[in-house]
Amino acid sequence: MADVNRQWLLRARPQKHLRLDDFEYREEALPAAPLADGEVRLRNIVFLCAPTMRNWMDPPGNSLYPSVPLGRPMMAPAVGRVVASANPDYAVGDRVYTMSSWQDYTTVPANAWRRPTRIADGISFVEAMGRYGLNPLTAYFGLLEVGQPKAGETLVVSGAAGSTGSTVAQIGKIKGLRVVGIAGGPAKCAWLTGECGLDAAIDYKSENVAARLAELCPSGINVFFDNVGGEILQAAIDNMAPYGRIVLCGQISSYDSDEQPRGPRNMMRLVYGSIRMQGFLCGNYSARFGEGVAALREWTAAGRIHYREDLHSGFDKLPGAFIKLFSGANEGTLLVQIADETGASR
Repeated sequence: MADVNRQWLLRARPQKHLRLDDFEYREEALPAAPLADGEVRLRNIVFLCAPTMRNWMDPPGNSLYPSVPLGRPMMAPAVGRVVASANPDYAVGDRVYTMSSWQDYTTVPANAWRRPTRIADGISFVEAMGRYGLNPLTAYFGLLEVGQPKAGETLVVSGAAGSTGSTVAQIGKIKGLRVVGIAGGPAKCAWLTGECGLDAAIDYKSENVAARLAELCPSGINVFFDNVGGEILQAAIDNMAPYGRIVLCGQISSYDSDEQPRGPRNMMRLVYGSIRMQGFLCGNYSARFGEGVAALREWTAAGRIHYREDLHSGFDKLPGAFIKLFSGANEGTLLVQIADETGASR
């Protein structure tokens, strides 16, 4: 073990846009207290920077998602190695992913939603948090279980060049759907229609999304996978086909803001169109993660899913990398590796 436990604490609740000084660096002595029954201690290796973490920085009061206390390490998904265990289900040396926090070592109560999940053999720590991690698994279960697509239908994905969105779009092509992606900028749109094989892409920065959806989806949208919310969600609702399904995965357009996102303006369209709108969490399917990882590995090996990651190295990079997520500057899954496979610090 290292001599100290490095931490990034939540220093202040963000005021509208996230800033570096919302976080505070601290070093403390390594945990010395013995583990309670059922607990495990992890050496964190790789952290995922996920948009929903911005919600966890809000004040407490919303029972649907957690609130990180001020002065405590920022909560985040991570992969790591068990370095101490008071739980018979986990041995020292086990490689796992779980909900952790921005520090070298985290003590995790091995129960409920934070229960660690073992990493399959043959997958590295970076792969377990990246190409076979929470974002692709969110895409897999969100599209197939919530969206319930059928071959020949039209799928539209917002945030389609992102980690989750691009996986959704490519799974849609694998399942025989016509797929339209919405992304920001010509380079991202070209990547979607080129390497990823989408049928069309809409640049929300330079095109009228509602008009382009009407043009590209003349019979309506059967499945809309929403990572963005706001006016793009509204444009999709206005172009949904009867019996369409809207998968609510994220609302990144409003995360880094003091304003709550506006809801749909024409709810009766959902009623008269028999349209279903449903949110979900990847954790709802945690018992089936092995199934999702196996499918993703098979499709990747066959060259049917193209993947990009934005990997940063060093504990000091955590706050800046996370903030980068909200400017759209990242390309692919945004990861920060703070130690190597042996646990040596970076």
